[in-house]
Amino acid sequence: MATAYIALGSNLDHPVGQVQSAIQAIASLPNCQLIKQSSLYETTPVDCPEQNMEPVPNFINAVLEVSTAMPPHALLAALHAIEHAAGRKRPYVNAPRVLDCDLLLYDDLVVNDSKLTLPHPRMHNRGFVLLPLFEIAAHLSIANHGKIATLIQQQQFTGIQRQA
Repeated sequence: MATAYIALGSNLDHPVGQVQSAIQAIASLPNCQLIKQSSLYETTPVDCPEQNMEPVPNFINAVLEVSTAMPPHALLAALHAIEHAAGRKRPYVNAPRVLDCDLLLYDDLVVNDSKLTLPHPRMHNRGFVLLPLFEIAAHLSIANHGKIATLIQQQQFTGIQRQA
């Protein structure tokens, strides 16, 4: 069994409910067991262009740790199927979304192909990933970037609030 970390995010169509439904869907995947889940975090959008001059709604984010027998590409495909079932559309890069499921880490595997990059290529500088990841796995390091605790100390993250 491999250990994988998955980031979840939503800022459309009842984001808290979308993230909670995604957690349940991931926990129900065959050969996949939910080990830990972070708190929910409300975060201001990062790199999301405003649509028709309307402000982009805040996101709800979380990170999960799962134990899985699914190979990484199969796990990614399952995550994309969960996004699709939730109504995810990809009209443009960084568009607001009903649900986003990102495979962050899969054991210590490093992958860089046309379908999957591991570790996730932008996770090391995104507070909405690092802070919930640190909550459930403070000991982790990211290949070529270092310990999560150090990455958090080196950056200032604003617009991120842990939900009660």
